[in-house]
Amino acid sequence: MWGVACVCFRALWLRVKRFSTAPSRAGASGVPQFEASEHTMSRAGGHKTITKKELIDRIAEATGQKRHDVKKTVQVFLNEIILEIRHGNRLEFRDFGVFEIRERKGRTAQNPRTLEPVSVPPRKVVKFKVGRLMQMSLEDPDRAAAEIEAGDRDE
Repeated sequence: MWGVACVCFRALWLRVKRFSTAPSRAGASGVPQFEASEHTMSRAGGHKTITKKELIDRIAEATGQKRHDVKKTVQVFLNEIILEIRHGNRLEFRDFGVFEIRERKGRTAQNPRTLEPVSVPPRKVVKFKVGRLMQMSLEDPDRAAAEIEAGDRDE
């Protein structure tokens, strides 16, 4: 069940670089490879928002599992992330990134229409810090792809 969730995260950061795919969508290491298709490049700025449904469809196709099973696994995975964040826990996914809670201080802002001071209360926000391989995939996609493939062969 968690294997599909890992594939979900893998799909998010591997789509940055277009990977060649074999008919089985599995690379030399036997791990499914994802490619950025033409439908990911349609929004202003050249990129489209990928929905959970689209991601589930891709994972189901790549892993050969039923869409219903993948949907359930992805939802359980996301629910667990939400629960851990709610409890104030830090979530670390090696090479992908880290989710953590930060407390924003209360402050005095200004209403732009009336120019009156407005009190903004303190609040909690979720911060995401990009992991090493994800950052590398943005800066040097070829090197990141090589490291990902090397890591897949080690497992």
